[in-house]
Amino acid sequence: QVQLVESGGGLVQAGGSLRLSCAASGRTFSMGWFRQVPGKEREVVATLTWSGGSTFYADSVKGRFTISRDNAKNTVYLQMNNLAPEDTAVYYCAADQHYTGKNPPARPGSFEYWGQGTQVTVSS
Repeated sequence: QVQLVESGGGLVQAGGSLRLSCAASGRTFSMGWFRQVPGKEREVVATLTWSGGSTFYADSVKGRFTISRDNAKNTVYLQMNNLAPEDTAVYYCAADQHYTGKNPPARPGSFEYWGQGTQVTVSS
């Protein structure tokens, strides 16, 4: 069983930046960030493989968000730049201990562990 603890959410003005962190209690393979707003399904933001050499980004965040990881710390990061009001959501960290594919998964069902979520609010 892996515990995931997120941090770094908050309130920021449009155009600003935030950095989310997610610390895992054990070793993980693929990791990623998803987000959800009330009344909508959870959607992928960005994911990456164990090595970090292969990443996936949702079209809506490409060029603005960067996912990275530090395996020595069992931590994944999400650097979010040029934030927009439509980025407002609860952001969830996700991790898996079995997937070893070349490309990182992008569906919520591909991840077995989830954090508690951190709120990101972008004001206009």
